[in-house]
Amino acid sequence: MLKEKILNRQAGIITYGMTPPKSSHPAEKLAEITEKQYERLKDLDLDGLILYDVQDEAERTDEERPFPYLKALDPTLYSKSYLDHWKVPKIIYRVIGNHTKQELGDWLRLDAADDRFSVFVGTSSSQQQITMRLPEAYELSGKLNDRLMLGGVVIPERHMKKNDEHLRIKEKVDGGCKFFVSQATFNVEASKNMLSDYYYHCRENGIETVPILFNLAPCGSQKTLAFMKWLGISVPKWLENDLLHSADILDKSVTLSLKIFEELFAFGLEKGIPIGCSIESVSTRKVEIEASVQLVKDIQSLIDRKLNVHVTV
Repeated sequence: MLKEKILNRQAGIITYGMTPPKSSHPAEKLAEITEKQYERLKDLDLDGLILYDVQDEAERTDEERPFPYLKALDPTLYSKSYLDHWKVPKIIYRVIGNHTKQELGDWLRLDAADDRFSVFVGTSSSQQQITMRLPEAYELSGKLNDRLMLGGVVIPERHMKKNDEHLRIKEKVDGGCKFFVSQATFNVEASKNMLSDYYYHCRENGIETVPILFNLAPCGSQKTLAFMKWLGISVPKWLENDLLHSADILDKSVTLSLKIFEELFAFGLEKGIPIGCSIESVSTRKVEIEASVQLVKDIQSLIDRKLNVHVTV
């Protein structure tokens, strides 16, 4: 069970991230899209399914968006109306700055007797008008729903500029977060630097590390790569060169993703940090979605192999 794995600080948690379908689709089209995704993912050994709260983010950058923004269904509505038969735990992302205290309070009180999971997300730009900040949302969550397993976002690349991402993690844990999910990960050095500072900070202060799920997303085209960079995902120059000059960019990105996660997972095992993985496809192209599904299987095999060796040693 996902709740127990998080609370027991278990390494190897695997989730899959999905963007809900566009809200403009008619009901029959939404059902068709949902069924296709369900058929692809139902046999995977997932601990949880992440449902994103997609925003326009146009204020974050002056660069033109590679793909047009189309409003998606609210992730809670999508979970309840279309995915309720799928019993895998759903982790609902909520962009907090868009909600009033009353709106978030009403959402927190939903299904109060059930175990729920959510990742609260701040605004993508300091230019955006907000109605609530993350600390306020954490406090409200603690007061209104003690069964909500709260998660936070971690950005290793931010650590390279400010050297304080490990302190942000600590602050969010103090606010109630029990696990973290990164943005798409391509920079091993940034991730290990953050993990190292987090580990030694926790050791020096006598506190336990919490699960951190590193996000992996296959990249199957130059346009997908451009979209990832537009989203703010940091792609090292050497890796971008390898992708753009490879004979098969999708296959190369999957191979590199596996190597990145293998290094981070081994680093976590060595330090006692419970590292997990969240996989997604930022593209709607069938070939990239299928590559993300295969990546789940490959990551599961890698985790099982590494955990077996770790236990034996």
